[in-house]
Amino acid sequence: MATSNVSENPESRFSAALVSAARFPGVRINREAYLRKALTRYCSEDDIRRAIEETPAAAGIPLEVLNKAANDSINYETAKVSTLSAAAGIPGLLALPATVPADTAQYFGHMLRIAQKLAYLYSWPDLFSDNDDLDDATKGVLTLFFGVMFGTQSANAAVGKVAGMMAEQVAKKLPQQALTKGVIYPIVKRVAGYLGVQMTKQTFAKSVSKAIPLVGAVVSGGLTLATYLPMAKRLKKHLSGLELTKPSHRVVHGEFTEVHEPFATDHAEQHDADDSATKPGHPHSC
Repeated sequence: MATSNVSENPESRFSAALVSAARFPGVRINREAYLRKALTRYCSEDDIRRAIEETPAAAGIPLEVLNKAANDSINYETAKVSTLSAAAGIPGLLALPATVPADTAQYFGHMLRIAQKLAYLYSWPDLFSDNDDLDDATKGVLTLFFGVMFGTQSANAAVGKVAGMMAEQVAKKLPQQALTKGVIYPIVKRVAGYLGVQMTKQTFAKSVSKAIPLVGAVVSGGLTLATYLPMAKRLKKHLSGLELTKPSHRVVHGEFTEVHEPFATDHAEQHDADDSATKPGHPHSC
């Protein structure tokens, strides 16, 4: 009975899907390699090195440049996930039990990929430790990123709060206490529950789209394009406007000390880098 309750709990369902997707090959982004590849077209070697050692904001890289690099990554990931989704839609009704879970998993994986890429461009710290499992703070912040992508206002507020904490205390680590048992944690749980419900709805929509071979491929790929692209752009818009992107905010290697403040919220509603070829150009100082 307990197992059944867990499987039916939207929060647990989403958390399990997040952890599973994070374990897939190619999902985790190497921060150093990605920043080097993403910024090579736009910045000098000195600026890139400083962006890696500190953050793009501390390196003084203009927001306009970061936005261009973010658009490059969004376009790449959108094209890739839409193509894979269309391919998964071809088999038709008899293959539904196999294709729907695989399609959902790769969709989640590409959401994780773009979330990491945008986070690193907009001066968030490395989200993954060296071990295979997600720590609770990373799971919490990724849940909030997904919430932003799905348009939940409470996730927007919580991500802004976390970014503000890090900017104020120039910390180079996520605020573990706030994300796991502090002021942000109740919002993480609420957003995870909301996302679990939405995940079930999207899985059903994809199942319907795959019921007819070939036509299902077109519908599935189009459905993915229509959802993934605006969600990625929504996260980009939110992260690009946070305090962490300001050049004045430098990071140091120090422990994070949580500052408790009232927090009002609304109701909740290893590839290293892009595989796309780098266009020739003349990098300049950012």
